[in-house]
Amino acid sequence: MKKKLQYLIVIVLLNFIAIASFAQTTISGNINNSVSNDKVPAVSITVKGGSQGTFTDDKGKFKIKVTKLPATLVFSSIGYDQQEITVTDAAQTLNVSFVPTSTLGQDVVVSASRLPEKVMTSPVSIERIGIATIRNSPATDYYDIVKTLKGVDVTNSSLTFTSVTTRGFNGSGNPRFNQFVDGMDNQAPGLSFSVGSIVGPSQLDVDNVELLPGASSALYGSGGMNGTLLITSKNPFKYQGVSFEVKEGIMHLGSQDPVGVSPYTNISARWGKKVSDRFAFKIGGELIDAKDWVAHDSTNYTGAGTGSANHTIPGTRASDPNYNGVNVYGDDINANMQSVANSVQTQTRNGLLAASGGSYDVVASMNSNLPANATPQQIQSYISSLPAGFQPSVTNLVPFYFGLRNNLIPNQNVSRTGYNESQIINPRTYIVKLNAGLYYKLTPKTEASFQAYYGTGNSVYTGSDRYSLKNLMIGQYKLEVRNENWFVKAYTTQENSGDAFNATIATDLFDEAWKPSTTWFPQYVAAYFQTIAAGGTQSMAYANARNFADIGRPVAGSVNFDTTFNKVVSQAIPKGGKFLDRTCLYNIDGQYNLKQYVKFADVLVGASYRLYRLNSQGTLFADTTGPINTSEFGAYIQLARKFIDDKLKLTLSGRYDKNQNFAGKFTPRIAAVYTVAPDQNIRASYQNAYRFPSNQNQWINLNTGTGILIGGLPSLRQFYGFDTKPVYTPASVYAFQAGGGTDPSLLVQQHFGEYKPETVNSYEIGYKGLFNKRLLIDAYIYYSQYKDFIGRVQAIQLATQEGFSVSVNSANKVSTNGYGLSVSYLLPHNFVVDVNASSDNIDNPDTNFATYWNTPKYRANIGVSNSGFGHKKLFGFNAQYRWQDSYYTESDFLQGNVPAFGTIDALVSYKLPKISAMIKVGGTNLLNHYYISAFANPSIGGLYYVSFAYNIL
Repeated sequence: MKKKLQYLIVIVLLNFIAIASFAQTTISGNINNSVSNDKVPAVSITVKGGSQGTFTDDKGKFKIKVTKLPATLVFSSIGYDQQEITVTDAAQTLNVSFVPTSTLGQDVVVSASRLPEKVMTSPVSIERIGIATIRNSPATDYYDIVKTLKGVDVTNSSLTFTSVTTRGFNGSGNPRFNQFVDGMDNQAPGLSFSVGSIVGPSQLDVDNVELLPGASSALYGSGGMNGTLLITSKNPFKYQGVSFEVKEGIMHLGSQDPVGVSPYTNISARWGKKVSDRFAFKIGGELIDAKDWVAHDSTNYTGAGTGSANHTIPGTRASDPNYNGVNVYGDDINANMQSVANSVQTQTRNGLLAASGGSYDVVASMNSNLPANATPQQIQSYISSLPAGFQPSVTNLVPFYFGLRNNLIPNQNVSRTGYNESQIINPRTYIVKLNAGLYYKLTPKTEASFQAYYGTGNSVYTGSDRYSLKNLMIGQYKLEVRNENWFVKAYTTQENSGDAFNATIATDLFDEAWKPSTTWFPQYVAAYFQTIAAGGTQSMAYANARNFADIGRPVAGSVNFDTTFNKVVSQAIPKGGKFLDRTCLYNIDGQYNLKQYVKFADVLVGASYRLYRLNSQGTLFADTTGPINTSEFGAYIQLARKFIDDKLKLTLSGRYDKNQNFAGKFTPRIAAVYTVAPDQNIRASYQNAYRFPSNQNQWINLNTGTGILIGGLPSLRQFYGFDTKPVYTPASVYAFQAGGGTDPSLLVQQHFGEYKPETVNSYEIGYKGLFNKRLLIDAYIYYSQYKDFIGRVQAIQLATQEGFSVSVNSANKVSTNGYGLSVSYLLPHNFVVDVNASSDNIDNPDTNFATYWNTPKYRANIGVSNSGFGHKKLFGFNAQYRWQDSYYTESDFLQGNVPAFGTIDALVSYKLPKISAMIKVGGTNLLNHYYISAFANPSIGGLYYVSFAYNIL
C-alpha cells in the first residue's frame, strides 16, 4: 500500500511538471522605433486577457511566458501607438516596429487623484515631466526643469539647493509646498526644508515628476497649501541595464565673479537588473563637485523700516563708519562712540572709587585740576601726582574723558570690520548621492520593495541667515508592499547636520575670539580722539581709528584665521557657530481602493501616522533638556463617479489630520471635469488646504546675533518671561527712546493671540484642449483666501534690551489670485514650441506682518525643442528662455528688491545608436547675465558643459 502511494505521488508530480512545462512557453523579441530604428526600452508587454506581463530591457529585448498559443501580446508605452500582435509560433524571434505618436496630452498622471488617469481629464491643474523631457533638457538637474513650467517660482540658495513653489509665498525651504520622493516626504524634519537636490534619485533614475500647483492637502496632508511635487524613480523590473553620464563644464566666467573660472563635474550611474520574474534590484549614485555660486552683495544694509521699505543706504566701508554689508559678516556688531566713551569713563571712575575707598572721584578731580584744553605736559604732570596704582587707569581714561568733555566724540554708531562670504564659507560644493532598491513580486500583482536613499556633502542655505551646510548627511529608508488596489509603507528620515554653521553667529564669535568688542570699540574711540586732537579731519580719524583697532586682525585664508575660525565653527551654539541637528522622522501610511467592494463610485481610503523626534541639543530648538517628540495622524477618503455618458466626472475628497500641539483640521476638496468634446475638457475645483506650523515655526529658539528667533508655542514666550517682562512693538520703542525714554505712554505692548494652523480656501477654473493632436492648450484662473496666516512679528523687551522675532498668526485674511496659460505646438519634423505665462497677486496683506510673499507678478517661458532631426534623426536640441518680473523679498534674514531678469538655456545633442549613447553640449544662462533669485542670495551666472551619456536612449 505504501509503495502504491509513492507511485501515485510521483505520477501526480510528473503531471504537475508537465503542466508547468506546458505553461512555460516563452516568446522573445525586439522592439525598435519605426522611424529612427532606435531600440525602445521600458515598453510594457502584456498578454491580452491574461495576467502575465513584462518590459523590454535597455536593449529593447523582451521575453514573456504564456500558457498557450496562439497568444495576443499588447505593446504600450507613452509616446507610441498601442499595438497588438498575435503570436502563433514561439520559435521565431518577434520583431516589433513600434510607431511613435504625438506625445501631447497622452501622459498618464497619478498625483491629481492618487489614481491613474489621463492628464487631459485631470480634475485639477497638473504638470508632468517625463523621461524624454529630462533627457532632452539643457538643465543640469531635473529640479531646474521644474522652473520652466507655468506658475512655478524657484529660489536658489546655492548651486545644489533649490526650493520650489507655486502661487506665491516663495522662499528658501518653503513650508507651504510638499515634496515627495517615491512617496516619502523629502523634507528635512528638523531644518524644515526639502532636500531633493541633496538626497533622492539621480537624474538617470527619475521616471517622472508630477506637479500639483496650489492647494493639495485633501490628499497629501499638512504643507500642501501652495503645491505638491511628486518624484517617482525607475522600477528595475521596467528599467534595466547599466547607464551612466559624465558631465564636465566650467562656471564663474566674468570679472564680476569673485570665485574665478572653475570646473563643474557631475557623474551619475545606475544599474537595474531583473534577476528573475520575481526579483529585481537597482543601485545608483551621483557626484557633483564644483565651486558654488557666491553671495557677494556689498550694499550697505540698514535694516530700518517696515513693509517694502528700502533697507539699503549709500555708503561703503571707507565712507560709512557703521557700514553693514549685505553679504558681509561680523560687521553687524556695532556700538555708539559716545556710549563707549561714557562706559569706559563710568567703569574707570567706579573702579577707582572702589580702590580708594570712595575718596578719589577721577572725573571730579580732573574737572578741578585740568583745563578742558590741557596740554600733554599738564596731563602727564597730573597723572604723575597720583598713586602709582591709579596711573595706568587714568592714562587709559584720558582720550575718553577729554573727548566727552570737549564734545570731540560724535554721537555715531560704528561697526566692526567684517569678512566677505567667500572668505568664511568655502565655495567648494560637493554632493554624493547613493540609492539602492530591492523588489520582489509576492504575486503577479503584489510587489514588496525596500528603498534606501543617502546623501551627503556641502551646500549653502538661506534661512534666518546664510548657513554653510558642511558635511550634511540625510538618509531615507522605506519598506513598502504595493498591490494594484492598495499599498502600505513605512519609512524614516534620519538627519545629521554634520558641521553646519550659521555664518553671522560664527563670524561674530570669531571677532570676539580674536579681540573682544569690549577691547575693540574703546581702541577705536581712543584712536579717533587722538587723530582729532592732533588736528586731523573726521574722515582721517575714522580711518585711523579702524586701522588701529584692526591691528593684528587675522587675514582670511591665513593659518591664524583658519585656526581660530575652525575652532569657533567646531563648537555648538551659543559658544560657537555650529548647530547640531539629529532630528528623525518616522512615518507609516497606507491606502486602499475599494472598487471590488463598492460599485456606485470609485472609493479610495487612506491613513497615516508620523512622529518627529527633534534633537538639536539646544542649538536650534528649545530642546536643551532632551529631544522633543511631536506626533501627527491623518485619514482621508475620496469618492469619484462619472455622469452624463461618462462626460462628467465628480470627485469628492476629505481628510482629517491632528497634530498633538494643535486642534484637528478637516480639509475637503470638490472637483469636476467635463468633456465638452473629444480632447476638450473644462475643470473646476474648490480645495481647502492647511499646514500645521512647521517644527521650526513651533520650536525654534535661535540667537542669530541680531536678535532671537522663537517659535509660536506659548511655552517659549513664557521661557523668556514675556508675562513679567513685557515686549513692545519696535516702532513704539524707537519713539520712546527718541523722546529720551521718559514717556512710557509712547510704548505699545506687542500682543500674541492663539497660535493656530494656517488654512486656505482655493477656487480654480481651468481648461485643457488638444487640437488635431498638434496643439495643446492649458489654462487656469484661481482665487485663494488665507486665514490665520503664519508669519512673524518683531518685539523688543526693554527689561533686557533684547529683540525677538516671534512666529504668530495674522488677524487679516490674506487673499491671492492669478492665472496661467500654456500652449504647446507640435510642428512638422518633430519640432515642438512651448510657451507659457502666468501671474500671481496678493491682496490686503497685513502691513505690520511679514507675509513672505516673495513672488513676481509676471513670469514667462518660451521653449523650442526637437528630440530627433537631421541625418537619421540623430541630432536633438532644446532652447529655453525664462523671464520673471522684479519683486520684493521678505525673510528672516534680510529684506530687499530682486531685479527682473531673463535667462537662456540651450542644448545640442547627438545620438550614437550603435552604442546606445548620446553626446550633449549645452549651458544654462548662456549669456552669463548674473542674477539673484532672492535678496542676499548668490549671483548666478553661466554654466557651460559637455556630457557623454550611455544607455539613456
